[in-house]
Amino acid sequence: MEAEAAKFIGAGLAGMALIGAGIGIGNIFANYLSGALRNPSAAAGQRTNLLLGFALCEATGLFGFVLAMIILNSN
Repeated sequence: MEAEAAKFIGAGLAGMALIGAGIGIGNIFANYLSGALRNPSAAAGQRTNLLLGFALCEATGLFGFVLAMIILNSN
């Protein structure tokens, strides 16, 4: 296998982290909304956990994207 082909395969695999981040963010917001509709008085107390979970999932996706760009732009 040529190095150029291996580079594209590696970048594609690193970019798959964005799929996991999208699924994770969807699950976080879906569960928060479900809990907030069941118990509206407790929703404000869970907002910090919501934002923290969102930030961690988004960071994972961004790390995968940055890694894919580094792989594509390396010599």
